[in-house]
Amino acid sequence: MTLVLVVDDVPGMAEQYAYDLKRVGGYETVIAPGGAEALDLLSSEAIDCVILDLEMPGVDGFEVLRTLKERRDPTPVIVYTGTGNYDRCVQAIKLGAYSFIDKAESMERVVREVENALERMRLLAEVEALRRDLGTESPLIGSSPAMRQLRDAIARVAAIPSHVLIVGESGAGKELVARELHRLGLNPQKPFVAINSAALPENLVESELFGHERGAFTGASRTRKGAFETAAGGTLFLDEIGELPPPAQAKLLRVLEEQQVTRVGGERAIRVDARVVAATNRDLQKEIEAGRFRQDLFYRLNVHVLEVPALRDHLSDLPELAEHLVDATCARFGVRPKKLDSGVLELLMACEWRQNNVRELRNIIERMIIACEDDIITAAHAPAEIRGTAQPATRGPQPRTLQELKAEAERQIIVAALARNDWHISNTARELGLADHASLLKIMRRHGLRRD
Repeated sequence: MTLVLVVDDVPGMAEQYAYDLKRVGGYETVIAPGGAEALDLLSSEAIDCVILDLEMPGVDGFEVLRTLKERRDPTPVIVYTGTGNYDRCVQAIKLGAYSFIDKAESMERVVREVENALERMRLLAEVEALRRDLGTESPLIGSSPAMRQLRDAIARVAAIPSHVLIVGESGAGKELVARELHRLGLNPQKPFVAINSAALPENLVESELFGHERGAFTGASRTRKGAFETAAGGTLFLDEIGELPPPAQAKLLRVLEEQQVTRVGGERAIRVDARVVAATNRDLQKEIEAGRFRQDLFYRLNVHVLEVPALRDHLSDLPELAEHLVDATCARFGVRPKKLDSGVLELLMACEWRQNNVRELRNIIERMIIACEDDIITAAHAPAEIRGTAQPATRGPQPRTLQELKAEAERQIIVAALARNDWHISNTARELGLADHASLLKIMRRHGLRRD
């Protein structure tokens, strides 16, 4: 639900604008007869956009803009004028208004301007999220059977609006899977909102998820939308869902069943249509048996399940993944590009990666980039704990067929040999004892191996 505030001291003009905005744009509207009332409504209601008259007695439009700037309120403001004094409108833009329109403009033009303002706010939020994540994550890289199977599963589920549960070890890339589901889904242009359930203070969980009204608790100085409302039409990603406290689990179940939220301290039910994608590194069945997770909530979330493989279960993707992380980290640090030599790649492939999977690999690579003053990262730049504990990786707890194990083992052997020979096909074939380079190319095609 998009709520637009119309601020005008002429009641007839305000009421007509509010009516037309609802008729043409489908927005919910609220009216303020002056600047003071507008500022009060902006504190008590979750306003999405403001249409503001500049010339009003008492607190005028300019004072409203100055106050919003002081509050650091990001709500977009469109000023409108009937005087034709565009110098005043330019002054309003300098105070933070998004744009200005003439009161004589058609309502279709006004609705387009509101849509543009809302889209700009969405893009700004997305850019800010990307800046926070820059270089901290990697896309779903790898062509191993395990990763191909995961991508196929994502493609099958993405266009289905049902809820999804993503399971996998910590650091394996569950949020990346959620983002890929959103990107391939029905509404990729809508918001993607990520909430880490484990990082929320217990007394603020419900406020973060469902929003709150002004005065609902100490510190609630203004009405605030929760994650469900913010993700309207898009995807709400609830990471570490197993960490939610029981009261929040009960309310989450009700929201999933009724598709409505009630803000903390409020009484009005608000319709929500965000798709919920949850993730966990816990065994939720065991959590249910221990009484820490609701079984009915589990069944609500467990419509489609995607398993993210641990890094040790697709180690043959490590060289490609590591090279991507090196490039991304160098770009983030603003240093000249570096490369990994075959020795350090073999060292990395010999690690177990049981603590944090891809996240652990990313941290190790960051440390090596800092330690390396040259253009080539070698085994000498690896942290001491990596050099001292590297050993042949063992398989994770997930059962795998003999055919899958053999395919992954063969792929790892080929990848390691190619890295040692700098992807020289004939030399690699000779080292592996193959008849000729054509035999190696055939094996590489079978495993989806190629150097970009």
